[in-house]
Amino acid sequence: MRAGLFLPLRNACLTGLVCISVALVGTPSFAQSTTSSTSTSKAKPTQPKKTSQNTTTKKSSSASKKSSNKTSSTQKKAAPGGTPQGSRATKSSSTTRKALAAGATTAAVTSAASAQRAQAERKSGNPTAALRSNVVFVQDLNSKTVIFSRNDDVARPIASITKLMTALVVVDAKQPLDEMLQVTQADVDVVKFSRSRLAVGVKLSRGDMLHLALMSSENRAANALGRHYPGGMPAFVAAMNNKARELGMNNSRFVEPTGLSSANVATPRDLVKLMQATAARPSIRYYTTNQQHEISSRGHATLFRNTNMLVTNPNWDIRVSKTGFINEAGQCLVMVARINNRDTAIVLLNADGKGTRIGDAVKIKQIVQNRQAVAMSRADLN
Repeated sequence: MRAGLFLPLRNACLTGLVCISVALVGTPSFAQSTTSSTSTSKAKPTQPKKTSQNTTTKKSSSASKKSSNKTSSTQKKAAPGGTPQGSRATKSSSTTRKALAAGATTAAVTSAASAQRAQAERKSGNPTAALRSNVVFVQDLNSKTVIFSRNDDVARPIASITKLMTALVVVDAKQPLDEMLQVTQADVDVVKFSRSRLAVGVKLSRGDMLHLALMSSENRAANALGRHYPGGMPAFVAAMNNKARELGMNNSRFVEPTGLSSANVATPRDLVKLMQATAARPSIRYYTTNQQHEISSRGHATLFRNTNMLVTNPNWDIRVSKTGFINEAGQCLVMVARINNRDTAIVLLNADGKGTRIGDAVKIKQIVQNRQAVAMSRADLN
């Protein structure tokens, strides 16, 4: 009986020991397998360690980049005066190129440059900073002293200021002012298609034609004057250029009598010589400063007015005056005015807007008067 009980118990113990052994032996193996699997799973996204060679390359590249930036910065600082620097200058240049490529006029493009220059002048305290015309030239004709100037060294389109030369040629040729001239289809503007209050077929005296050309800038009147010159228009244009050389206007050129062509060009200094010559002719002086003139044609009267509103201002003593405008020239105004009892020549070209040239003329008078007052005050103190 004992032997019968012992055998089952022994078998059960042996079975238990076997299970325990299997469990003890299998546990570390399972753990090791699990660890290995987990390690392998984590190792998949892990990038291989960078070698010392890669690290050296990165440091070298970084150093090179810093060196390049430093060199670029040094080059910007060393740029010569007047060289555009930074994105703002690049953007401005790009805008200008695009404007010109799009067909913008020279006057329109340079007006932006004028505004930038005026801003720089204001910062520097320049008294002309408030002037908005692209070209400014002011000269005391008594002493020949240039009071101030801006962009006065280039021959530019002068628009209807051309008519001062037209008048000078007519007057100096001593053509009779009472001779009747007729406006024809040849006098109609087919270049700029400008309007005119003189209808084709109208007959006026040469004096009236000259009056309207100078006072109201009538293009048909100016062209009729050229056509009725001995030898016709070619001879008249030749006379204009001969007169320019006679006056010492060496940087001027004329191709027609109205100013509608942008090929009529002159420098501000040449225009001063032209104004001095025209101011010495009483008829031209009167026609350019007359406030209004009425003509009678085809049974009705037509009133023409001066294109320069300053001639109606009692605070101005103007000896000769002429305005002008075409797209290539911008708004223009030239005058010889009496300021502080001295004849002063004022040349304003390529202004943006009719009011700009008049406003600039008023500012110039104030500046000249203020300078004179300061000079007199200093003289009294001494």
